[in-house]
Amino acid sequence: MRDYLTASSLGDIPHGFSSSAGLGADQILPGAALVRVRQVHSATVVTACDAWEEPPEADAIVTDRPALALGIVTADCAPVLLADPEARVIGVAHAGWRGASAGVLGNTVAAMETLGANRGAIRAAIGPTIAQASYEVDAAFRDHFTHADARFFTPGRAGHWQFDLPAYAAQRLREAGVTRIDDVRQDTYTQPERFHSYRRAGHRGEETAGRQLSIIALGR
Repeated sequence: MRDYLTASSLGDIPHGFSSSAGLGADQILPGAALVRVRQVHSATVVTACDAWEEPPEADAIVTDRPALALGIVTADCAPVLLADPEARVIGVAHAGWRGASAGVLGNTVAAMETLGANRGAIRAAIGPTIAQASYEVDAAFRDHFTHADARFFTPGRAGHWQFDLPAYAAQRLREAGVTRIDDVRQDTYTQPERFHSYRRAGHRGEETAGRQLSIIALGR
């Protein structure tokens, strides 16, 4: 039984969003080399031409090379997979609130364009992430955003708001020219039997090291 999620927007592009059960590159594309980065909550994107020995610091990867499986890990942040099936260009991005607000998704789309993608043809999928009902933030967090972002916050208890990270990520994709976007709509926080959640683990005083792996690849 397959224990990972897929998105209809990506069609037959090999891809998957893992649960806490894990995921291997061979499950997505047999024989593919898994390419990852050292994630630092940045807006930096790197282009993979081959599997590297020492992963660079970045939060998104793009490629047009077959048999490479691009992967990022998350545990509440939004994993975003992107593909232009006609140009055969793919990308993956780690979109926490810092990276998303700094432009990691727009930068990923731009990097895909340099490989021949057409941003109007790019499809995107947002994987399991913390949902608005589970994401309480304070005034200091709210101050990182502009008045135009007010629609992504709903009032909560005094001095707090609920932040809609997947909707914010989708808006940043639309601003970059991506119009076909799927959201698998799975809340990492409320499903301890299925997903790791950094925030839930912190609230419970548990180990916070668990992560989901999201992968996209180009077939040969």
